[in-house]
Amino acid sequence: MVPRLDVPTRLDVFLVASGTTLTRSQAKNWIDAGHVRVNGLARKAGFLLIGGESLEIARPAPKPSVLEPEDLPLRVLYQDEHVIAIDKPAGMVVHPAPGAWQGTVVHALLHRGLVSSEGSTERPGIVHRLDKETSGVLLVARHERAQLALSRAFGDRRIHKTYLALVLGAPRGAAGSLEWPIGRHPHERQRMSIRSRSPREARTRYAVLERFHDLSLLRLEPETGRTHQIRVHLSAMGHPVLGDALYGARKGRALPARGPGRAFARHALHAAELELTHPITGETLRLVAPIPDDMNGLLRELRRGERSEKQS
Repeated sequence: MVPRLDVPTRLDVFLVASGTTLTRSQAKNWIDAGHVRVNGLARKAGFLLIGGESLEIARPAPKPSVLEPEDLPLRVLYQDEHVIAIDKPAGMVVHPAPGAWQGTVVHALLHRGLVSSEGSTERPGIVHRLDKETSGVLLVARHERAQLALSRAFGDRRIHKTYLALVLGAPRGAAGSLEWPIGRHPHERQRMSIRSRSPREARTRYAVLERFHDLSLLRLEPETGRTHQIRVHLSAMGHPVLGDALYGARKGRALPARGPGRAFARHALHAAELELTHPITGETLRLVAPIPDDMNGLLRELRRGERSEKQS
């Protein structure tokens, strides 16, 4: 029985808030599939409850996993019975998707018994993603309660994210905030854009850590979580991420004309740190992934070049 409500409430919103451990999308899927009835009738997710209705919820049986665990290299940064954080290497996809049905982070986690495939056929434990070429901290839930809490924390912007990026050129200011709204590109569906017909609020703070001849090292703190947000914002500023073939400025230019960065093999973006409140224990977690070897090696070359120029 639905208790008395102060204001009319959507059916899907009520299910999420009533302790079912469902996410909003899961609640909508259950409703659309007919697993939820109001006073004996199937309703849409947007149906408004006012209180006093009878709810019938038939929990669907979990689908058997179609994933085959794979023995893949995986560096664990933090682990307990509720969550795990890994240092995702560049070039590894987070979860199965078209074009990447094998060799993902999920396959490696399943092989080590670090997540269970119950309740999800493709994304067990996944609460956020990193692009294939992006390295760094990836947080994973180990059970449904933790997954729901972490999903809400990301959605409510209660998890502080810090990235490092090598970008083309040098921003004029030492620090600033990029606040262009972002949405799907109006013509190229694989890209995001600040010129979308339906953009959403997006904010990224940046600070210049080092300047080189034609590259700069930036610290970036996205305050929202739009797809490709950092890459789109930096490209719009005129300083795309080194090696970014999708958002490189001037018809795909993503590499400097000369110097050691010319041969960099991926986009130089690294998820360096996550700071959050543990979803179960309440303790503060600060999860840090060291700069990967390819970016570190390039930084050493750039610094040597700067020293040589100053000495000559």
